[in-house]
Amino acid sequence: MTDDTTGSDIGPDDGPQAIGTDEVSLDDLKKKSLQSRRKQRASEGRERYLDMVQRERALMMEQGIARSTEQLLDMAGAFAPSEASEEEGVKDRATGDQLRAVLPVQSWLPLSIHLIGLRESVLRIAPLHDLNDRQIEALLSTANRSGFHVDRVEIEVWDRKELIDTLRSVHDLSADRCEKTLALWLGDTDNGLLLNQFQRDMLAEALQLRASDIHLLQDNNPEAPNWIQYRIDGDLIPMHLLPSDAMARLTTLIKRDAGLNFGDRVTPKDGRFGFTWQGRAIDVRVAAGPQAQDGEKLTLRLLDRASLKGFDELFRRHQDVGDYLAKLLSPEIKGGGGLILLSGPTGSGKTTTLYACVQQIDRRRRHVLTIEDPIEYELRYATQWQVRPGMPGGSFADLIRAAMRHDPDYIIIGEMRDADTVETSLKAAESGHTVISTIHADTALQTFERLRSLMPHERERSSTYTLSQQVRAILNQRLVRTLCQGCAHKASAKDALQAHELEMLGVDPDARVRRHNTSGCDLCNRTGISGRTLLLDALMITLGPAQRNGIYEALMNNVNMLLHEDGVLVHTRKDGLTDLVITGLVDPKSALNYLEE
Repeated sequence: MTDDTTGSDIGPDDGPQAIGTDEVSLDDLKKKSLQSRRKQRASEGRERYLDMVQRERALMMEQGIARSTEQLLDMAGAFAPSEASEEEGVKDRATGDQLRAVLPVQSWLPLSIHLIGLRESVLRIAPLHDLNDRQIEALLSTANRSGFHVDRVEIEVWDRKELIDTLRSVHDLSADRCEKTLALWLGDTDNGLLLNQFQRDMLAEALQLRASDIHLLQDNNPEAPNWIQYRIDGDLIPMHLLPSDAMARLTTLIKRDAGLNFGDRVTPKDGRFGFTWQGRAIDVRVAAGPQAQDGEKLTLRLLDRASLKGFDELFRRHQDVGDYLAKLLSPEIKGGGGLILLSGPTGSGKTTTLYACVQQIDRRRRHVLTIEDPIEYELRYATQWQVRPGMPGGSFADLIRAAMRHDPDYIIIGEMRDADTVETSLKAAESGHTVISTIHADTALQTFERLRSLMPHERERSSTYTLSQQVRAILNQRLVRTLCQGCAHKASAKDALQAHELEMLGVDPDARVRRHNTSGCDLCNRTGISGRTLLLDALMITLGPAQRNGIYEALMNNVNMLLHEDGVLVHTRKDGLTDLVITGLVDPKSALNYLEE
């Protein structure tokens, strides 16, 4: 009886409700379809290198080098499907390394536990000592506030010696020890063992805090402060204050490890050294230069392969851009050529996007040749050339010319800096190679103006014509600081923004948003900020060669007219900001600062 009534009696309001339900279903279907496509793409990425990796592993084992198939696949940039397709937000599975990277060190290190992993909302740990209910509850709370979905903690009993060895290998370079080691060393600055220990603990602390760079300033003026600063989420944070003699010993040690002449404090120099943290190989790039009268400035760039984002993860919030780029990077476009440009200010993540694009390319079937200054990450199955300015044949333009004789399918150029590089890149794209490069510019449209400013005046028209024919996509990007989801305040958009600001962002006044909590919490080190995300201003040009006269006319006369051309797809910065505000990742007031003028 109930079924008949439900099936036949439909009220006047039932129609719209049914439509709303269908819309939700369509959204779910689209999301599932996207996840399925990304999962399939990731699976194909792993399968394409599997045979190569297995043969490499067999050769390594003969040479006494132990590497698992999974490790070699990860080194090739072929990420596991589950990781590549996982959506942002609550996660019910994670490896031990992922847990240690996200959970604040003070929540698990003092407990002397080994974080084994999270699977189906069960957190598995191996404790050295018995834990009481209060400690377990605190661990559960921290994990859930960090974005993991944990229902219960499962304790595994390990052999005590095996567990101690594991704790030492995984937690040996703990950020928690840095201050203690520093105090001990400053009490005995002649102790070389303590100096080496502090250097390792400093690097571990910086990595634990997600620092991208470490700045050390050594000034012999007794009134000048000698600070160690970490760049975290784009901001420089003063961490440790050292006497000038102690800082001089530390900088000497770092320069020695990096293979630099530690007696020369006048000439700018570059070097690098390796470092192991939580079982991962970290590459530390060191730049040294003079400071004031007799001091020195060292900048350490921390390069962690595990922090490199995969293609789908990077473009998770920009599906249209990611799918268009994936088509351009597909092996089926051999011979099509074209130019893909990544622009933005220094520190906006252009190199990260560049490497993500390289990882997306099928390097088993296609030859990828990169020209960089300097080479930041070693890429498997790609040819990488280091630019050597001042040496004959060592400039960007010289290497691009040489690259075209090595049968490349894709030429990756670290940066377009001068007219010769721009001209040579355009010729490479015109001759059928896909060229991907970075350039400094404030917006996607301004990227065209920046390129034209680098073109020789006598060949400006011909170079602009080639540019209009070859450009396929321009991505101008920023890195926007995201709110800590564990402590951000919830509010209505109308309470956070004024009416004209709501209109500028295109946000519904009744939408629920999150606001920055300046007091922060233990998850974000009391900053209220946790990480950064990509914000794009993109132009995608889908027109064929015969339809691009309008592009050429716009570049020669008024570049703004390009936005009105058919076949030019625009992904505005405003669209991205609106999405970030509505999903609670960015403070509405902060979002206004990123809008184009």
